[in-house]
Formats: sequence, structure tokens, C-alpha cells
Amino acid sequence: MITGGCHCGAIRYQAEGEAITHALCHCTDCRRHAGAPMIGWTMYAQDAVKVTKGTPKVYASSEHGRRHFCADCGSPIYSQRNPDPGFLVVRAGTLDDSSGMKIAGNIWTASARPWPGPRLSR
Repeated sequence: MITGGCHCGAIRYQAEGEAITHALCHCTDCRRHAGAPMIGWTMYAQDAVKVTKGTPKVYASSEHGRRHFCADCGSPIYSQRNPDPGFLVVRAGTLDDSSGMKIAGNIWTASARPWPGPRLSR
């Protein structure tokens, strides 16, 4: 089982069983929603994920996309497609412990920003 939550602690969740996959997404929607050059996520069957504290706010980010986030601090928690195909895409940054996550690959790389640049600090 994995656990996680938003930055302020108002939303908490758990997911049981094995993740379907882990990836880094470079699509414009994910980048804008996260305010980051890419996002890490892990996919679970929808019935494996349970919100244990609070109620995420839902934003219809596109005709089919639904993004669930904390209305207090703004942390993105997970997203899903509507009509629902039966899975949720949980944001890796909200996991309490992501040390066991093994990234399967990168998606939407045509949208990736060319920002590798030099390393600025350790």
C-alpha cells in the first residue's frame, strides 16, 4: 500500500495493490497544471485508490480530463479521463515515499521543454 497527500495535509489518500505503471509526462496540460517542466505520475486502478481525509476539488481541464486537487493549497492529487476507463493517475510528488518508483518512460515528449541546462547546485 502507498499513502500520500497534499502539501497542507487537508487531503490524504492510500492506494492498495501494484501500480499499473509509472511515467514522466511532458504534455502542456500537465506542465501548466503543475507549474513544472514535467510531472511524475503513477497509475492505479480507480478502485484501488481511496481518499482517507478531505475531499479533492475537481477541475474539468478538457472535454475528457478531470483533475482532482486540494482546494486549500492547490496541490494536484490525481487525474482521470471522463468517461472513466477505470484508472487514476496519481501525482508522484504527493506520495509519502516514492523511493520504490521505477519510471517506465516519458510520454508526450514532443511537448517537452528543452531545459536540461547546466547544474546550478547539488
